[in-house]
Amino acid sequence: MQGITAQQTVWKPAPDRWSLAEILEHLSHVEGHYFRAAAEALVTHPDPEIAPYNQNAYALEGTYSGREPEDSFDHFEEQREDNIAFLNGLPLQAADRAGRHPELGTVTLSNILNEWAFHDLGHIRQIAELVRAIRYYHELGPFQSQYRIQA
Repeated sequence: MQGITAQQTVWKPAPDRWSLAEILEHLSHVEGHYFRAAAEALVTHPDPEIAPYNQNAYALEGTYSGREPEDSFDHFEEQREDNIAFLNGLPLQAADRAGRHPELGTVTLSNILNEWAFHDLGHIRQIAELVRAIRYYHELGPFQSQYRIQA
């Protein structure tokens, strides 16, 4: 976030895309409201129902808007540290614990853990693309014609 202004954190590359601030709040929100909740349900209950997480509905409701990006990131970091400690305390066989997702059917903790990593890496790529657009693209001069913003 160094070199990114408060105004730049709320810039959206298109009306249907997220800003840096919204992405950081989404990561903070989904960390506890979906991933940790699903993992805990799978290891503490037999055949639990895993509630879906509809990020588009949360975005439309404004759940990801209006929070300071640094606060969102700090909250995410705190939760991630707790979640890593929780996951490190689980036995390896916990990966096979299964539950029911109302839209996807049977899911295992292993599925959730892989989704967690895949999800986060996608948003890291999205953040990097936004930083490229905000910090560097406008100063490329004639080189702009050789690049396309994909934020």
